[in-house]
Amino acid sequence: MIINRVTSKRFLRVLFGVYIIVVIKVIIFKYPFAQLQAIANTWQKGVILEGLGTANFVPFHTIKMYIDYAYKLNSVENLAGNILVFVPFGFLFPMVFQDGWKLSVMLVNAFTFVLGIETFQLFSAFGAFDVDDILLNCLGAALGFGIYKGMKRWNDNSGQK
Repeated sequence: MIINRVTSKRFLRVLFGVYIIVVIKVIIFKYPFAQLQAIANTWQKGVILEGLGTANFVPFHTIKMYIDYAYKLNSVENLAGNILVFVPFGFLFPMVFQDGWKLSVMLVNAFTFVLGIETFQLFSAFGAFDVDDILLNCLGAALGFGIYKGMKRWNDNSGQK
């Protein structure tokens, strides 16, 4: 029984690590290597200033735009995608980290990870900084955490019968 717990904990850690790598690949390094290299070749002070000029620092601005222009834009894909990509974070985090069962600990870690991604996009031009992405990603992590808690409660109640 102890071996199974250790093995499953190790598996969950590896799974979480792979998930983090996939998220970074999908969000930051989404373009082909040649395109990323071309972007990197343009890095200079002006690129950082350009990133600041195109960034969205106003909460709900992009979300409102997606709702207002839902008939023209791929709004559902963008909104749902930003939420769904972080559901596994909220689900896996409490299974991997000792204090992860606390919503506040999970949310601080999700926020820190997402803020890191968004900040990297701001200064690298490998994407665009958007505060709404942070909100939606953290919402996704919170939903994943809710799924984790619901499954844990159901599992705990099943064991009592």
